[in-house]
Amino acid sequence: MPFIPHTETDVADMLSAIGAPSFDSLFDEIPAELRCGPLAHVPQRLTEMEVARLMHGRAHQDRHGLSFIGAGAYEHHIPAAVWEITTRGEFYSAYTPYQAEASQGTLQLLYEFQSMMTALTGMDVSNASMYDGASALAESVLMAERSHKAGKRRVVVPRTLHPLYRKVLFALIDAQKIDIVEIPHDASGRTDIGAIEALEAGSFTCLVIPQPNFFGAFEDVDALTNLARAKGAMVIAVVNPVSLALLKPPGEWGATGADIVCGDGQPLGAPLASGGPYFGFLTAKQELVRQMPGRIVGRTVDLDGKPGFTLTLQAREQHIRRSKATSNICTNQGLLVTAATIHMTLLGAEGLARVATASMHGTAELLKLLSDIPGVSRVFDNGGFHETAIVLPRAVAPVLEALAAEYGILGGFDLSADYPELGNALLLCVTETKTHADLRHYAEALAAVLAR
Repeated sequence: MPFIPHTETDVADMLSAIGAPSFDSLFDEIPAELRCGPLAHVPQRLTEMEVARLMHGRAHQDRHGLSFIGAGAYEHHIPAAVWEITTRGEFYSAYTPYQAEASQGTLQLLYEFQSMMTALTGMDVSNASMYDGASALAESVLMAERSHKAGKRRVVVPRTLHPLYRKVLFALIDAQKIDIVEIPHDASGRTDIGAIEALEAGSFTCLVIPQPNFFGAFEDVDALTNLARAKGAMVIAVVNPVSLALLKPPGEWGATGADIVCGDGQPLGAPLASGGPYFGFLTAKQELVRQMPGRIVGRTVDLDGKPGFTLTLQAREQHIRRSKATSNICTNQGLLVTAATIHMTLLGAEGLARVATASMHGTAELLKLLSDIPGVSRVFDNGGFHETAIVLPRAVAPVLEALAAEYGILGGFDLSADYPELGNALLLCVTETKTHADLRHYAEALAAVLAR
């Protein structure tokens, strides 16, 4: 909002009316140790001119480094038209368009988004949308549990899945008494199929398959999908939407395809923006549509036979039924979905494939350059998408600090905390935004830092 309308007298009158001694007393149920206390670096009040100067000063502190960090958030080129259209007044709201007669433009856009996501993933139905990829995975697991009532309330999750996704998944499903069984990776950086084969049939509800996985490697999705079916389990795919411009869609994995597909839509037109906001997507087979969380837009005709769009299959009241609701996901990230729809429309299938191909080729070129540096090698000897893991001859954190401080390079994601068994491992990412000169600059800078 452009300003705070309440004066101190207004606040005092409202507190008096409700019998509260102070504003802080409204939150006295929060334990003192959980409160952050005063915000030392946030001024109490400033004029409009002072606020503008302060914010410009803070903005100038940001550094625009040459980034090779991926790990779930990717720097892709976003055509200028994407956000010019997205931020028009007609679209500039994330609120759910419950009133169909006043929201046909927004509803049609969401319907087009759903159509694009089902085409990318090879599934029957899509919602619009989820908060992010990690919560979309948790909702997918809950969908599977509701649809597989004879299951053991247990989900099998490979350690090749993003570690933050695993943490969010645990946080959201542990309270519902759903167990997580983690499966290790093998020497190739892929899910250990033998560990899944050793599990008893019928002992778990669903298997999560990341493609590509956190290391950038391609999983044997056909074998994993068929194995899950043989064990009586459902399959949840976690995918990068850009990679699907080149890879087999999850709907065609194995003999029967995945049951649910989810992921983060950030690569589709959402800027990195210091960590968000992003959005999640979720698609599924037709028979699971009644279990889907979030909004679903349908195409219909009005009394005059003219085509129109409306929310379907769920009433608004579904989302406010608390513990009895299928899901409490409701408003979601509609603005980001708008950007993604425009982004995919502008690029088209060919443009998206060119982005994916350029990213893969760039990663291969960077690996070739880095292989000439003494002590640097690949962690896993396999191909992959636009990420890969390398091992350094020394601790990763000081190397990344030196690259940032001396060369303005954000050198990658340190894997040592989440995967200590890999040693001094570093996850690199290359997208279509990196030129040959960028890749050479990174290799030369890394060589210089390691030489010291």
